[in-house]
Amino acid sequence: MREKGEGYDHRRDEGRHGTRAAVHAASGGRLGAAHPRQEGPTDLRLVPPALAAWATSAVTLDAAPAWVTGTAVGCLVVAGVLMTLRVGRMGRMGRVGRARRVPGARTGGRSGWPAVTAAAVLVCVAAAAVSAGLHGADLRRGPLPGLAERYATVIAEAEITSDPRLVRPRVRGPAPAPTAVLFEADVRRVEMRDGATVMTRTPVLMVVDVERRRSSSSAFSASSAGDRPSPWLTLLPSTRVRVTARVVPPADGGDIAAVLRVRDPEVPEVVGEPSAAQRLAGRLRAGLREATDGLAPDARALLPGLVVGDTARITPELDEAFKETDLAHTLAVSGSNLTIILVLLVGPPGLAQRVERRGLAPRLGISLRTTALLGGALTLGFVIVCRPDPSVLRAAACGAVALLALATGRRRSLIPALATAVLLLVLYDPWLSRSYGFLLSVLATGALLTLAPRWSAALRARRVPPRLAEALAAAAAAQALCAPVVAVLSARVSLVAVPCNLLVEFAIAPATVLGFAALATAPWAMPVAKALAWCAGWPAGWIADVARTGAALPGAGVDWPGSWTGAALLALATVALLLAGRRLLRHPWWCGACGVLLLLAVVQPPPLTRVVTGWPPPGWRFAMCDVGQGDATVLAAGAGTGVVVDAGPDPVLVDRCLRTLGITRIPLVVLTHFHADHVAGLPGVLRGRQVGAIETTTYQEPVDQAEFVRREAAARGVPVTRAAAGEERRTGGLSWRVVWPPADPAVVPEGPNDASVALLVRSAGLRLLLLGDLEPPAQRALLRSPAGPLLAGVDVLKVAHHGSAYQDPGLLSRTAPRLALISAGADNTYGHPAPGTVAALRAMGAVVLSTDRDGALAVTGEGAELGVAGD
Repeated sequence: MREKGEGYDHRRDEGRHGTRAAVHAASGGRLGAAHPRQEGPTDLRLVPPALAAWATSAVTLDAAPAWVTGTAVGCLVVAGVLMTLRVGRMGRMGRVGRARRVPGARTGGRSGWPAVTAAAVLVCVAAAAVSAGLHGADLRRGPLPGLAERYATVIAEAEITSDPRLVRPRVRGPAPAPTAVLFEADVRRVEMRDGATVMTRTPVLMVVDVERRRSSSSAFSASSAGDRPSPWLTLLPSTRVRVTARVVPPADGGDIAAVLRVRDPEVPEVVGEPSAAQRLAGRLRAGLREATDGLAPDARALLPGLVVGDTARITPELDEAFKETDLAHTLAVSGSNLTIILVLLVGPPGLAQRVERRGLAPRLGISLRTTALLGGALTLGFVIVCRPDPSVLRAAACGAVALLALATGRRRSLIPALATAVLLLVLYDPWLSRSYGFLLSVLATGALLTLAPRWSAALRARRVPPRLAEALAAAAAAQALCAPVVAVLSARVSLVAVPCNLLVEFAIAPATVLGFAALATAPWAMPVAKALAWCAGWPAGWIADVARTGAALPGAGVDWPGSWTGAALLALATVALLLAGRRLLRHPWWCGACGVLLLLAVVQPPPLTRVVTGWPPPGWRFAMCDVGQGDATVLAAGAGTGVVVDAGPDPVLVDRCLRTLGITRIPLVVLTHFHADHVAGLPGVLRGRQVGAIETTTYQEPVDQAEFVRREAAARGVPVTRAAAGEERRTGGLSWRVVWPPADPAVVPEGPNDASVALLVRSAGLRLLLLGDLEPPAQRALLRSPAGPLLAGVDVLKVAHHGSAYQDPGLLSRTAPRLALISAGADNTYGHPAPGTVAALRAMGAVVLSTDRDGALAVTGEGAELGVAGD
């Protein structure tokens, strides 16, 4: 504050005090009140240094030490020159002011700020280069990089730096890849083959190939661990383990020097216990998992992820649904978690723009300084429980910025705060500069601080309710800025992201608050924690339902180029859409018409879709869904009714196919055998449909997939039966006979493929033969079976095993199909369909179509008339 000496104007000071009093009176006359309109222009001086440090870190992580040193020294020298010139200029202007005796002359004013800003940018560039250079050198330090090039086997002692996570394998053909436990670690000591011990500190990724147990978790289990979970999953960060591992180079670089592949021993060799803070955090997280054990599957999986970022129970299906709807941010620790908790302490968002201090603290008589200390303690506890890795620190920093925006209502002044957070975090961990998650977090926070308030005010000016306007503006602003980056990651643009985020917005806060309450009470009062978790399960289940429903909509998203060129095109399209939207807001009728068109494009009602696209064709009898490398077919049995044969590898794809076909009732699901590319999509078939029963083959291999089918059926109360040759069924105008496998239990197939259920179907005078994945031995045995004579001259053949080269010529000659359909994935690595098989079928006069080239296929016609249509 300036001393009251020469040039001091009492009337000006009184005027300023009067203005401040008027502002406080306008805001309610309470301590801490602030009027958002009294702020000056946005201060952007910290933005260039933050962006410069961000870019420098991204570039110099892989740079040579000499280049890093030269960059840092050069920037510091230039910054010193600029500041020297700045000081000299200030001195000259000061002397001129004194010589002219100008009272209160300003020495420099704002004319010198560009030089200061440029110097600050150069200093930040130098600091970022040094920090990135040091972090990049960690990857080249020690013996591990050289050992990785030779794929050597070593004995290493490593300190775990992240939570172990079970990697659920993706379905790639008949069975998923072996399950593995992954975690990040710092190797502290390496024992060489010659007996020498080298001390180091090298970041690595450890991959433990866990043994596949009978009841262990798999890609299809609803929980993260089965009856005998791997002991590696119980390890806490900061634990030291001693392993024998093979060192391999990292696949795509990143922030690790090597990958250590560890054979799964019975028990990991622990040589150092975790820290007290991590033990406490582990106890709290384990208590939350136990408290949620009795909840519905979706709530049980989602609540720990929503509260503390524990995604171990998230199934691949649920994870994909959240990605399709751009709700993936709710599965990871984000700043909103911390903001919600601190808002309870400081005040509700609805009053934050008018009053700085509300909430529990002032109601309990807690002073402002004590409130700040409590907020700091909560933030520290949040970081410890959610693990102090860079992503959690980023979430804490951005959450604090978002809280400050809500609590003070001074959104314009928060841009410097966000820039400061970015600068400090990038200097602390330069690898964040290459993190898409960090980029998305900064963009979303920036959208909330800049675009959202303006859009909210514009909506309120058009008579939109304030709460709805704020929520809609926040969701739309975050989507507008983040969509180009998301498109790079997923090669897809979600059309349901904004409505889905709006629908879950009101459920996130209660789920988070109740979840944290359950987390805090679980170690001391488990019954209370379970009651709180049960309450939190309702909003958590709602969030999961919104994600699943949005992802299942036929027009939930559109494919987009997954490159930065595609991101630029999407950004231009977004700007054009916003400009057009401003004009449309002046015409409510046009807005309504566009909204209806968008709704129809997303929902795609089957009657309207049929009229516009011609799919599915009227009177279709049999449909082959395009589910990639797998099988999923449907036999029409009446309006909205169909018998489903196999479920494909992806629940989302088969669900989308059934929705397009208008199937809501399924009397029977036939799973020809238990390979993953035929059964992994079962949850998508069962979702939201009335299912009478599931019929499977008698050969219960592979065991884990067979258990998965029984578990999914039991969870929905659907009975499971087993098919055998000679069984006949009918529903509506559809009838079928099971022709394989034989009912004799003494006949043991050579494998799951030869145990496939084969069906001879009759529909409106058409005869269809569905062969599952039968191999030549079973195909020859089928010809010799009692059903063999019935197979002569079928109309439609679902070619066995995705049209592989292994077909029995005798069976193909006996069936002599008019139409041969093959289900195969585009660009699959198995060579399906085999050119020889396709040529043999065409030589017999059959029309051959496959989903990898023709998309989904539907058979139409009656009797002698036969038609086929592609999607």
